Amino acid sequence: MAILDSKGRLFGKLSLLDLGAVLAITMVIFGIFFYPGATGSIAQSGANTQEVEVDVIARGLTVLNPEEFLVDLAKTDSTKIIVRNQPYGEIGVKKVVALPRSVAVPQPDGTVKSYPDPRPELGYTADMLITLGGRAQVIDGSPVLGVPVKIGTPVEIEGDSYNFKVSTVAIRLLGDAAKTEPSIAPAPAPPVPAQQ
Repeated sequence: MAILDSKGRLFGKLSLLDLGAVLAITMVIFGIFFYPGATGSIAQSGANTQEVEVDVIARGLTVLNPEEFLVDLAKTDSTKIIVRNQPYGEIGVKKVVALPRSVAVPQPDGTVKSYPDPRPELGYTADMLITLGGRAQVIDGSPVLGVPVKIGTPVEIEGDSYNFKVSTVAIRLLGDAAKTEPSIAPAPAPPVPAQQ
């Protein structure tokens, strides 16, 4: 009896094509369940984790009572964060600073002065600098909040009563790196003009 007959069957019973299909399916199942590969968390690969602070800025957020919203946001311990449509989880809210709205007004002598913006619709908008902080993985000097975060990265923050997009403006790695990196202060308030 021949090992392989004229129809391509092994010992006249098992087709080589069937054997190849069963082997391919077995390898796929093994690859999915027993060797997940790069789909696991970066934290599992031994990445460095440390304390980070990320400053994000929101400009022109429309809200009915901006002062009350800023106070409520400042009292919040943590917020959910989504970076490039990838949910990261929760991160602490360390500080919320209201940013003033001003307008440049040309003067008769040709100089320009900054004055608070008088438009009434700005009573329903908020500009703010939010400092987020917590432990994150650090790869090549950038914190990884689901994906690497760098200055300019759009971030979405979400809470019980809010969901809005902000932009990353500063990143600080705390610990040993904090001794060598300068801290960034919030924007100064524009000068208030003297009444004449």
